[in-house]
Amino acid sequence: MAYGRYESYWRPYVSVGERMLIARKHAQTLAKKGHVCCPITVEGLKIVRSFWGKAWCGHMESYRDMENRLARGRTYVRNGSVFDLQIMPGRVEALVSGSDIYKVSVQFKTLSPKHWAAIRTRCAGQIASVVELLHGTFSDAVMKLLTNREDGMFPGSHDFTMNCSCPDSASMCKHIAAVIYGIGARLDHEPALLFKLRDVDYKELIAAAAAGLATAAAGAAGSAIAESDIADVFGVDIATEGTPAPAPPPVVATKGRAKAKPVKAAKKAKPKAKAGVKAKTKVKAKPKTKAKPKAKAAVSAKPRQKKD
Repeated sequence: MAYGRYESYWRPYVSVGERMLIARKHAQTLAKKGHVCCPITVEGLKIVRSFWGKAWCGHMESYRDMENRLARGRTYVRNGSVFDLQIMPGRVEALVSGSDIYKVSVQFKTLSPKHWAAIRTRCAGQIASVVELLHGTFSDAVMKLLTNREDGMFPGSHDFTMNCSCPDSASMCKHIAAVIYGIGARLDHEPALLFKLRDVDYKELIAAAAAGLATAAAGAAGSAIAESDIADVFGVDIATEGTPAPAPPPVVATKGRAKAKPVKAAKKAKPKAKAGVKAKTKVKAKPKTKAKPKAKAAVSAKPRQKKD
């Protein structure tokens, strides 16, 4: 009797191969309508490998209401059931293939300007070295501040809501769990998506740290970093007050339109001879002398004959 009651509630089991076929056909239908699916692909048993992915999954797992849903969610994300996951400012939209195609939506509150300003202030002095800054990486201290449970970048218990079109009554069903792990896998390769999700610009952290480091090291020999170099590395314009803009090239009036005449580079001055040093003169080559002819061998004189 109990089985008959739940038989209409739970759909029959669908194999992984059938799920992949259903997902592929659905993705092709969406592609015809102009929507490109972004699937989650996991290689091996490890879903996440980096600090960002591990921190995200560990944080979100704490909000589960049923332990067994997490294991099922990990299985779903490993076998490719999350065939579309889109991360946008303030929300994540995903499609998960199961006994049917289920739509998952996770809404996140964006960071308030006050909260974001506090994070920037705490992280400003945490760049450990010039090498880290030039490589655009954050130190462990900065990442711990960003992923802090209470006042970091990760959402609190009241900062997000999760919804799935499946009939499961759990707040974090296996499809939502698969999407949560999928977000972690995506952060492994693109940590900047965490800032996009909370609707803030991570370049503001780098710009603040770069400006502070350049100012602090301006008077130290061998430690200062040119602001132009920092801007080239990170693609961030660092403005300095009171610095005049470079003058444009002179314009020479010609017939018709005025064309900018490029400034020719100054000719290199010839090095002057040092005082007291005479200039070297060219030494003429001595003419070759003709070889003297060899002396002929001396002819022995015949003895004179005495007269009788």
